[in-house]
This record gives sequence, structure tokens and C-alpha cells, in this order.
Amino acid sequence: MHIAILTFDGFNELDSLIALGILNRIKKPDWRVSLACPTPTVTSMNGVTLHAQCSLADACAADAVLVGSGMKTRDVANDAALMAQLQLDPAKQLIGAQCSGTLLLAKLGLLQSVPACTDLLTKPWVQESGVDVLNQPFYAQGNVATAGGCLASQYLAAWVIARFEGFEAARDAMHYVAPVGEKDLYVDRAMTNIAPYLPTAP
Repeated sequence: MHIAILTFDGFNELDSLIALGILNRIKKPDWRVSLACPTPTVTSMNGVTLHAQCSLADACAADAVLVGSGMKTRDVANDAALMAQLQLDPAKQLIGAQCSGTLLLAKLGLLQSVPACTDLLTKPWVQESGVDVLNQPFYAQGNVATAGGCLASQYLAAWVIARFEGFEAARDAMHYVAPVGEKDLYVDRAMTNIAPYLPTAP
């Protein structure tokens, strides 16, 4: 099972790395989580440079793809050559987007008739793309999910785990990362957010 997190120059560390950390709580030989980048290295909006773990082509063949956000997302959306590399298929993959990553899904035509979540700054651009933006942190329809607000990346990660490994595996992953003394609160909130969008509610 390969989960790729699309990460571009100017990326927001919270969006890519919170999901990376939570998804890596699954410890199975065939479970792999990778940062997929268009170049060998990418530098965040705060100056943190990361090495790509896989290519965009690898990501397009992954079992799940999460699209991170960042300060240069509109540049990515307007780069026809780069966007052409993103051959994503919700009939074969789980696809999620975080904050401004939702704009990329909209531009790729993956949100037709699907309402979506995004951050407040990106909201008008997503709406200009013809997508109805919801005032909530997480929404999924079928194999496509979106999240709004940096810390909502935990919901995307939990949704992917729940879809592939089950509800209890997602609960366990969230319990591990939740703050001491607030674990039940955090876990219950996360699972409440994703449960309505799982094929079989617990």
C-alpha cells in the first residue's frame, strides 16, 4: 500500500508532515508513505528543505494521494506542464487535498458536483473554479476527500487509514499522537469528523 503526499515548493509543513507522521503509525511491511515532489528537493514557506521520496509519476500510481498546500499553490495550478503530470483517478485511488491543495483538485476536474473544504484564504479561488466550499474541516464523497485548516490534515490521514485498515486502526493512530490528558477528546473529535464519510459507519 503506497500513500503519496504531493509536496511542492513553498509547501506548508503542517499540511504535509502531520499527515506523514500519522500515516506512518501503520507498521506493516507493505505500508509506505512518501513525499512526492516535482523536483529532487523542495523548500517550505518557512525555509525547511526536504528531499523527495518519490516522483509525481510514482504518486500517480499510488493507492492514495494527498495533495498538500503552500504559498505557491496558485503557481502550480497555473503551470500547465506540471498539472499535466498529475494523472489522478478516484476510480482507482483515494484522493485527498489539504487547504489550497483543494484548488488543484478543482483545476484537475476532480471536484465536479462535489462540495469541498479549504482554508479561508484559498476559498475564493476554489469558488471561482465552480466548487461549493463548505464551512467545515473535512468532507468526503466516495474516494475524494478535502480538509480545511492546517490541523485538519489529521482528519485526512485518519480517513485514509480508516479506509484501508479500518476504523480501529485510525483510532489507534490518532490516540498515539493526541496530547496526554486530552486523548479521548482529540480521538473522538477526529473520528466524529470522518465517520459519516466511511463506506461502513462504525
